[in-house]
Amino acid sequence: MSDKVSLGILKTSVPGLDILLGGGLSEFSFNLIAGAPGSGKTTLAHQIMFSLATPQRRALFFTVLGEPPLKMLRYQQQYSFYELDKVGSAIRYVNLGEDLRSGNFAGVLERIMREVEDFSPSMVFVDSFRSVVQTAKDGNEGIADLQHFIQELGTRMTSWEATTFLIGEYMHAEAEANPIMTVADGLVYLSQHEEENSVVRKIRVIKMRGQAHLAGSHVFRITHDGLRIYPRVLPFIPEETPDGGFVDRSPVRISTGTPQLDEMLNGGLPRGHAMLVVGPSGAGKTIFGTNFLAEGVRQGEKSVAIFFEKTTSRLRNAKLSEMVNAGEVCIVESRLLDLTVEELVDDLIEAVRRTNAKRVLIDSLSEFGLYLAPEFRTDIRGAVFRVLATLAKLGVSVVVTIGLEDRFTDLRFSQADISFLSDAIVAMRYVETEGRLARLISVVKVRGSAHSTDLREFVITERGIEIGERPVEFEGLLSGHPSIRDRTR
Repeated sequence: MSDKVSLGILKTSVPGLDILLGGGLSEFSFNLIAGAPGSGKTTLAHQIMFSLATPQRRALFFTVLGEPPLKMLRYQQQYSFYELDKVGSAIRYVNLGEDLRSGNFAGVLERIMREVEDFSPSMVFVDSFRSVVQTAKDGNEGIADLQHFIQELGTRMTSWEATTFLIGEYMHAEAEANPIMTVADGLVYLSQHEEENSVVRKIRVIKMRGQAHLAGSHVFRITHDGLRIYPRVLPFIPEETPDGGFVDRSPVRISTGTPQLDEMLNGGLPRGHAMLVVGPSGAGKTIFGTNFLAEGVRQGEKSVAIFFEKTTSRLRNAKLSEMVNAGEVCIVESRLLDLTVEELVDDLIEAVRRTNAKRVLIDSLSEFGLYLAPEFRTDIRGAVFRVLATLAKLGVSVVVTIGLEDRFTDLRFSQADISFLSDAIVAMRYVETEGRLARLISVVKVRGSAHSTDLREFVITERGIEIGERPVEFEGLLSGHPSIRDRTR
């Protein structure tokens, strides 16, 4: 029998926050939500409050702002988490502005305790606590009185078995040096990072007593639903696949939609593999990807596609448009030019699970960096790793295209060493021969499997990509003026 005390955990239901907190908020804890103006502190506090508040677990929200609570509520009502029916019965708002202007901390404390005794809340919020601190600096009572006030407030809230939240406009270093930290059980810090023309919001759990919280800064966005946090970790995905089965570890092959390439791959792409299709502009990468999705449709499989190119050019692809309109292919796209990797991964997971997709097309990584916020552009390889690792855990088969400048004598297969992250590589390239520009295709790599090393000529027709039956070879490759010759002659 253990004598250990188990802490009650409150699930906030804020997407991603409970992961950062190590499971949720400790019941009866004393927490500080800090950050610069406009970083989302009040919205986060309301999102937590409306998620947790019930007639049996009531919340008391004290405002010490210069503006009346009615104005604050007018804006909070715009979020989907706001439930008007809870106001009054499960949530009560109290304005402490007049009490605070008197400059008497003891009076403010007594007012808080009277309201607590009257409403018997399980949660207490004070927004903005910075106003209390400023009163100590400017008024008759000083920092020592403030610290006594904070400690007394924390002690009394604990005796009332209330989970307390103090919301304050602090910069990072200021929050850590503040006397509040001597009694705070948890500290959550929100910030905004501006680079070039992009702004990325981040959240960090600096302190959470008794819990193994997730360290580091993590991206979040404020949407119509409130805060959505994207933890900077690979998501936990069990071996069970969305259809209730388990990831098949046997070397089952799936068709790419191009029969001759399936032959070169020794029977097709191993299921669950990620294939990198690399080639110059116009080589046929998107057409290959479309065939890959169409083959999935023929097999009765749903697919997800994400495009980093102009929408109008994609709509000209009649085959793809037909599959999308039929609900067989789900398109994931973003109009944001400050996209984060975490958001992309989250959208992909949601789409794959919702549609029970078996195939994913990413077209193309060449434009991927154009959509990322500036601070993420310096680590494209890390970004691609997180995307492919997540898709691998989902058990889907992936085709990723990337465009490269065609330098005939350069055998390059990706940028930023992305090729090392893929399970298979198919290379497309051009070559001049007999007054025309020919296209060649080859299989460079298939992890854990034998494959053809032939160079094959291919053409693009109305049916897609058609690959020749016989291998070809270069003449004069090292001279930089390659030509093509049928090896069978």
